[in-house]
Amino acid sequence: MGAPFDLSFVFSFLPKLLTTLSTTLLIVACSLLAGVIVGFIIALPRLYKVPVLKTLAEVYISFFRGTPILIQLFLFYYGLPEVLKLVNVDMTRTPVLVFVILTYGLHTGAFMSEMIRASVTAVDKGQVEAAYATGMTSYQAFTRIVLPQALGIAIPVFSNLVIALLKDTSLAFTLGVMEMTGKAQTLGSVTQHFIETYIALALIYLVISFTIEKLLLVAEHRLLRHEAQGSPVKRKFSLQKKASYRHIIADMGPGKGGGA
Repeated sequence: MGAPFDLSFVFSFLPKLLTTLSTTLLIVACSLLAGVIVGFIIALPRLYKVPVLKTLAEVYISFFRGTPILIQLFLFYYGLPEVLKLVNVDMTRTPVLVFVILTYGLHTGAFMSEMIRASVTAVDKGQVEAAYATGMTSYQAFTRIVLPQALGIAIPVFSNLVIALLKDTSLAFTLGVMEMTGKAQTLGSVTQHFIETYIALALIYLVISFTIEKLLLVAEHRLLRHEAQGSPVKRKFSLQKKASYRHIIADMGPGKGGGA
């Protein structure tokens, strides 16, 4: 049994938990950067249907989308050093944070690749053909026609992935990383005020998630600002965009909602 509930502990725990916020955000930022790079690389073979690489990309995506992030953390932290020992590579002195960021980066990359692929394919191909007809090169057509629309379509899904990644970082404490959840576990054990600790932790996650959501919503509006308000083109694009969202969500499938 823990100590009796005391609301004052919630407010006293907030600044203590915030001292480890930088570690949580570092994991999110580094994993997100790695995930975007890996996702783009993995998406290319599927977009261009490169035979062998397309199959390898699908296997990669199936593994990281089909297994829990906690299992992936254990596999990389405990298994990767053992595998590398076979080629005389010693990782025993590697900081645990490196394994955490590597795992989250590869995990996020699988979902990012699906987001990128679905967003690009959701853009009307007729627009690309029209761009070629006006004399644009493939690069110009992609950067001027496809990319702006694909970004606008992808932002809502990207927002969901970032927030899910933020919540998934709570599992890093299982490897001994002292991020916010690990700090909360320590505070709860020391004070026996577990409920107050997790209420304070939930409030911090909620505020950060809400802030990310609003910032990315602003980014979405800026990316789509060229669409004339109320014009027939905008209404048509809105219908296409809604269909694209459904297409992306259907393509991504279940398994990414935080803490998986």
